[in-house]
Amino acid sequence: MPLFWFLAAALLLGVLSVLLWPLLSTRRSATVPDADSAAIAVFRDQKRAVDADFESGAITGVERDVALADLAQRVAEEIGASPSPRATVPLLRPAWLLAIGLLLSIPVLAVVLYRHLGDPGAAAITAAAEGAHELTEQQVDAMVAALAQRLEQRPQDAEGWALLARSNYALGRFSAATDAYAKASALMQDNADLLADYADALAMTQGRQLAGKPVALIERALAVDPRHQKALALAATAAMEAREPGKSIAYWRRLAALLPPGSTEWRQVTGVIARLDGGAGAPVATQESEQSRDAASTAGTISGRVELSPALAAKITPTDTVFIFARAVTGPRMPLAVLRVPAGDLPKDFILDDAMGMAAGMKLSSASEVVVEARLSRTGDALPQRGDLFGRSAPIKPGANGLRITIDQVVP
Repeated sequence: MPLFWFLAAALLLGVLSVLLWPLLSTRRSATVPDADSAAIAVFRDQKRAVDADFESGAITGVERDVALADLAQRVAEEIGASPSPRATVPLLRPAWLLAIGLLLSIPVLAVVLYRHLGDPGAAAITAAAEGAHELTEQQVDAMVAALAQRLEQRPQDAEGWALLARSNYALGRFSAATDAYAKASALMQDNADLLADYADALAMTQGRQLAGKPVALIERALAVDPRHQKALALAATAAMEAREPGKSIAYWRRLAALLPPGSTEWRQVTGVIARLDGGAGAPVATQESEQSRDAASTAGTISGRVELSPALAAKITPTDTVFIFARAVTGPRMPLAVLRVPAGDLPKDFILDDAMGMAAGMKLSSASEVVVEARLSRTGDALPQRGDLFGRSAPIKPGANGLRITIDQVVP
C-alpha cells in the first residue's frame, strides 16, 4: 500500500476510535439484563479478533470495517430483541445506533470528500516518487496525461498545475509546461519558486533566450524574494545575454554571497564573475547560459561532458534533441534529473542537480547510485523510440564530476 493511503487509513481509524470508543465502552448500569451484557461481551471478543486479523494483515481495512459493522448490527438486534423489564435499558440503544451510523458513514464521507476536494492524480505521481514500484516511461507519460485531464475538471488546483508544469518540463514538453505554469502562477501570484521556474520554461520555448516575458517573471520573483537563488542566476544570465556585464556581475555577486564558500556552485559562480571582470562578457553570455540555470542549486550535482561517436555523426541533424538524465540504479525508473539540449550543441558540458527533478520527493542527492544516460531523439519526445541513439555511464554516486558519456549505441 502506498504511504499516502496507509497514512490516510491510519488517520481514519484514529478518528473512528476517538468517536466510537466513548459510545461502545460506556458501562451499563446494574439494572441491565444479563442477556444484553453477554451480547456486548461477545461483541467485544469478536471485535478484538477482527482487530487482531487486521493487525496481522489477514484482512484489509475495508474488510475490518464491514466485519465491525456486521457485528454492531447483530448486537443491536440482539439487544433490541431482549426483554427490557428495566427502564434504563432503552437509554443505551441510541448510543449504539449512533456508533453504527458513524462507523458506516465516516469512511464513505472521507472517500467522497477526497474525490471532490483532493487530487488523486497528484497522489499517484507522488506514489511513484516513493518508489513503491518500478515505472516505465510509458507509465509516467500516462500518469501525466491523467493528471492533465483531472485538472481540466478542477482548474482551481494550483498545486496540481505546478506539478503538471514540472512534469512536462522534465519530459521536454516546454510549451505544455509553460501553459501549466501560466495557470499555476495565476492562482499563486506571489510564489517565487513558481515564477522562476515559469521564466526558465518560457525561455526554453524561445530558443533558451530570456529576453521579454521571462525577464519580467524573474523580476517579479526577486520582488517576492530578493534572495531567491534560481531567480538571481536567471537574472544574471539575462543581463549577460543583453550584453550588460556590470549588471550581470552584480547579480552573480548577490548569488555568490548566498552559496557555501568552496562548494561546486560557489566555484562556478565566482568563475563566471572572474571572467566577466576580465572583459569576456560577450562570449560568456553564450557559454554559460545553460549552466547559470543550475548555479542556484546547493544539493548534490553531477557534471560531465556528452560526445557523439564519429561513426554516428552522419545519422544526426542539428534539429535533433538530446536528453541527458540521471536515473537511480535501483528503484523507480523515473529520471531524477533531466536536461534537454539541441543535438547541434554536441559535444556538450552538462550539470545535473536536484532542481531538475520531475516530481517532488525524487531528488538526485537522495540516490545512493545513479546511471547517467544521453539519448538523441529525432522526434523531440522524451520516450525512447526505435532508431534513437544513446550512451550511458557506469553506476556512479551523486557529486561526481568530470563524467564522460559517448553516444555510440542505437535503440533496437
